[in-house]
Amino acid sequence: MRRFTNTDRSKLAMAGLVLGVVLFFAVNIFSNAAFQAARLDLTEDKLFTLSKGTRNVLGNIEEPITLKLFYSKPLGERSPQHATYFERIRELLARYQDISGGKVRLDIINPEPFSNTEDDAVAAGMQGIPLNNAGDLGYFGLAGSNSTDDVAAIPFFTPERETFLEYDLTKVVYTLADPDRKIVGVISSLPITGGAMRPPFNNAPRWAILDQISEFFDLRPLPKQLRQIPKDIDILLLVHPKGFDDFTMYAIDQFALAGGRVLAFVDANAEVDVPPDGRMVSMPRSDFNTVLGGWGLKLADGKVAGDLGAARRVNVRAGGKLSVVDYVVWLGLDKKNFDAADAVTGDLSAINMAGAGILEKTGTEGVTIQPLISTGEKSMAIDADKVIRQPDAVGLFRDFKPTGKPLMLAARVQGTIKTAFPGGAPKEPSGPDKGAKAKGVPESHLAQSAKPANLIVVADVDMLHERFWADVRQLLGQRLFVPHANNADFVVNALDNLGGSDALIGLRGRAPSARPFTMVQDIRQTAERKFRTKERALQEKLEDARNQLSKLQRRGGAEGAVVISTDDKAAIDKIKGQMIAIRGELRDVQRALRKDLDRLETFLKFINIGLIPLLLAAGAIFATLIGRFRRTAVIQTD
Repeated sequence: MRRFTNTDRSKLAMAGLVLGVVLFFAVNIFSNAAFQAARLDLTEDKLFTLSKGTRNVLGNIEEPITLKLFYSKPLGERSPQHATYFERIRELLARYQDISGGKVRLDIINPEPFSNTEDDAVAAGMQGIPLNNAGDLGYFGLAGSNSTDDVAAIPFFTPERETFLEYDLTKVVYTLADPDRKIVGVISSLPITGGAMRPPFNNAPRWAILDQISEFFDLRPLPKQLRQIPKDIDILLLVHPKGFDDFTMYAIDQFALAGGRVLAFVDANAEVDVPPDGRMVSMPRSDFNTVLGGWGLKLADGKVAGDLGAARRVNVRAGGKLSVVDYVVWLGLDKKNFDAADAVTGDLSAINMAGAGILEKTGTEGVTIQPLISTGEKSMAIDADKVIRQPDAVGLFRDFKPTGKPLMLAARVQGTIKTAFPGGAPKEPSGPDKGAKAKGVPESHLAQSAKPANLIVVADVDMLHERFWADVRQLLGQRLFVPHANNADFVVNALDNLGGSDALIGLRGRAPSARPFTMVQDIRQTAERKFRTKERALQEKLEDARNQLSKLQRRGGAEGAVVISTDDKAAIDKIKGQMIAIRGELRDVQRALRKDLDRLETFLKFINIGLIPLLLAAGAIFATLIGRFRRTAVIQTD
């Protein structure tokens, strides 16, 4: 009877095990089908949760879009960082497929050397990087196309731009969903488009910045005096608004209020507005505060930004001789001066500005001002009159007094902006229609923006001229510009960003997916500090010994002496012995530091690789023993 009972229980256990396996697979298959679109993002910065802007772009796609993700597996084998990055991109694009309702189609292609897939990658504009000495190339990029054969591509995914991954992917989709090139209207009081405008700018060449813009947009120069911005203008590029009449100002005002995008460059001291002979007809200052006030900004009156930390070194003649000094109003700005989370500035490395003005908030209700470029804390506002005519670079540097507060040089304006003309359009100033309603202006008048505005204002005009951001070379009779700063990149980025949808403009950079072990870093730093203190003391002793040795050697050879005294020779030998001993101690300290770090690394590897499996194995053995003891106890009871 007992044998029959044990056999029966074994069969029941086996049946239960089989049923458990079947149930496991059934639950997985059901959940995969029923909850495929469900996601739970537990990462700290919601790295895998798509923003509302991306969802809006994907939800408004009308025609199918095909995305081809090119990824060479050998690249991932040689660089685990790229392999991890590929998995993240693949998962994000899979989410794009789901949210778009199948309008976005994803193909993953592994380009193998000397194959048709590699030819496809090259034809799609992918950039290959060498993988080995045999010349094999690895590819990791994205190419997209729509039903009308428009294309957009990311030639190579670099992990350094991971913070803008969602922005880059969404921009590709948006570009294919709305492939028409945007039209940029240019209004300027300067000869930015070239040609004869006013002495001494006769026959001035077109600024190189426009050549850069023309590669991505359709440029349309607009007259300095007009009464309405043409309706087909998508973005208005406004450079040094000075001397504009009220009708032009009103046209710009209403264009922005109607939802038009504006990239405005204003200045408190536009050096490019000063004739070569120095004879100025008017002060080189922009006159745009009337309109800026409705945007929640103003250009500080008669002030330029100085920054001791970003000052560029220039040659000046002082006291009859040439010297080098930090010119505090010529700024070489780098990453620490840019908003790292904004797509316009987050990927830039350097921007040069000259005599930049200062933007200040006016506190307009409903308007959000986001600084894009700022000075460092070693900054101060300088009277523009001190730098307009004959600036004293040495005096500006000598008298500089940092305020400890950064100054805003460029800003993004978002929200509900107000008109600068609350009374409506300007009236006719003269003639038979004097005082009458203006002709050629829109019939409707907007008192505030019809929808949230998206504008960018920069407080420097000089940064657009090529002499501040590129070296000019002559090649076969043609001018060749070699950039040494990202000024042109900033302008193209800003126009590209403003030319996108509101959803695209709203995307901000995210934190990278790589998560360092902060606790491990703290342990490493604590261990390193422990030995660095001793190392520093030994370094100081070694330096003292070297100084003493140098003094003794100089004294021994002074006044034509040929033979060093016995005492000096003994002292020199003693110091040399001390130096050898100190160097030995330094090596011991460095070895101890390396030994501690290696021990920490080995311990962590053991925890990650060995300890967890050991604990699982021990747990399994313990559970097995407990189960066996219980079965034995049941049998004995029966």
